[in-house]
Amino acid sequence: MKIGELAQRSGVGIDTVRYYERERLLPRAQRLASGYRVYDDNDLKRLRFVRRAKALGFTLPEIRDLLALSDH
Repeated sequence: MKIGELAQRSGVGIDTVRYYERERLLPRAQRLASGYRVYDDNDLKRLRFVRRAKALGFTLPEIRDLLALSDH
């Protein structure tokens, strides 16, 4: 899915998706030959997790640590 669909399905803005990617909360997206970012369902799940964790009061560094634990 493209960034707009990911943003809509996760409930965050497109700029937020880009920011989380820069901050390494989301892995770098694959790109099509046209340059568009392409995301999959794992990216959507991860973005929803970040959104829920922020709503619970976790900071971005804390969320990054939680994601690192779940990745290993």
